[in-house]
Amino acid sequence: MAVKIRLQRHGKKNFAFFHIVVADARAPRDGRFIEQLGSYNPNTDPATIILNSDRALAWLNVGAQPTLTARRILSYEGVLLRKHLQTGVAKGALTQEQADKKFADWKAQKEAKINEKVLSLKKEAANRSKAAVEAEAKVNAERAEAIAKKRAEAEAAAAKAAAEAAAAKAAEEASESGAEGAPAEEA
Repeated sequence: MAVKIRLQRHGKKNFAFFHIVVADARAPRDGRFIEQLGSYNPNTDPATIILNSDRALAWLNVGAQPTLTARRILSYEGVLLRKHLQTGVAKGALTQEQADKKFADWKAQKEAKINEKVLSLKKEAANRSKAAVEAEAKVNAERAEAIAKKRAEAEAAAAKAAAEAAAAKAAEEASESGAEGAPAEEA
C-alpha cells in the first residue's frame, strides 16, 4: 500500500485551511485517512502550521511519501532535516548529541527569523496606520481651510452687500431730501 503525507482541504470557498494527514494514495483527497499529523492555515501572515513532528518523522522513516506541498511544510518545520541527521547518526557520520545540537541551532535560527518577520509586519502596520492618520489630519486641515475661506468670502460678500445697501439708502435719503426741496423752489 502506497502511503502519502498530504493536505486535506477544509474551510469555505476562498478561505481554505488544511489538515496534514497520512493517507492511502488511492483514497480521495478529503476522504479516509490513517492519521492526522497537524494543520496548515495559509490565511494568516505568516502562515500557521501546527505539526506533530515526531509522528511525521516516524511516518517518513517507514516510507511514507510527502506530496510537494507537504514536503515544503515538513522542510519548513525541520522534519526533513531531522530525518537527514538521523540517517547520518545511523551511518555513524555523527553522534546523536551532534545531531541534536545541529537541529537545535537550526531551530533557534528559524524562530529568530520568524519573530523578525512578525515584528517587521507589526512595525509596517503601525507605520501604515500612522501615515493614514497623518493623511487624514492633512485632509481635515485642508477642509477646514476651505470652509474658513468660504466663510470669509461669504462674510465679505455680506459686508459688501450691506455697504452697498447702506450707500443706496444714503443716496435714496439724499435724493428724497433733494426732491423735497426742489418742488418747493419750482412752485
